[in-house]
Amino acid sequence: MATTGADIHVQDMISKADLPNVRRLEAVGFRAWPAASVHYDGSWLIRLTAGHDSKRLNSVNPLDPSDYRDLEIRLEKAARRFSEYGRPLTVRQTPLTPPQLIAHMDANGWPVFSESIVMMADIPPNDTTEAIEHLPLRDVGRFVDARLQICGENGQDKAGLSDVINAIKPECGLFLFEAPEHGPIAVSLAVHDNDIAGILQVAVAPEVRRQGVGASIVNASLRWARLRGARTAWLAVESGNEAALALYRKFGFRDVYRYSYRRAGA
Repeated sequence: MATTGADIHVQDMISKADLPNVRRLEAVGFRAWPAASVHYDGSWLIRLTAGHDSKRLNSVNPLDPSDYRDLEIRLEKAARRFSEYGRPLTVRQTPLTPPQLIAHMDANGWPVFSESIVMMADIPPNDTTEAIEHLPLRDVGRFVDARLQICGENGQDKAGLSDVINAIKPECGLFLFEAPEHGPIAVSLAVHDNDIAGILQVAVAPEVRRQGVGASIVNASLRWARLRGARTAWLAVESGNEAALALYRKFGFRDVYRYSYRRAGA
């Protein structure tokens, strides 16, 4: 495959993935998936959400590698706060996490129990020859029902997921593909934030995987974001999800950094 100017641009950004760039992606990520409760302890961002058990919505997020003072006391305070929500203390480790905190977790046997990759890509100009323009939904409840059905998740999670989506402040597009014989077959959530867009909540029904459905709904999400002024896109995907990684790399997404979740006794 020939290298394009867009490819060079993204590759250059990734090769210079310094802490300011990581901080920017962390900030847009927090806005794209907002927690119900946000508390700062120094530069440690503590996010908690009673209605949804997402790790990202219930974690300690250090944002300054030099902020490690009194870390044991601060972890104890955070643990009490998590306990009030019925959550186990969870630290989200990124390139912004102080090495001293990482060493503390290593020494005390906090295993990594989940790892994700943050990826970025330039959004290509929209192809005006595209025959079908997919429009986003306005019905959050319908979107949530479809995603829960596709993922086989408990309907009791509907209220929590709906609350999270309704709390997103940047403009977002809810995409849903349906088929007469299957009902909902794919969903995606695009969040437009200035010149960058996040692609979240992508899910494809098992019975239609490997048929191009995932690529189609990601493409629809990127086209929508481009029309609103976004020039780059980001997403996070679990490091072991080879099918998703292969799909996103076809769109030009490249690794920027990784983050992991750690929990005492996990």
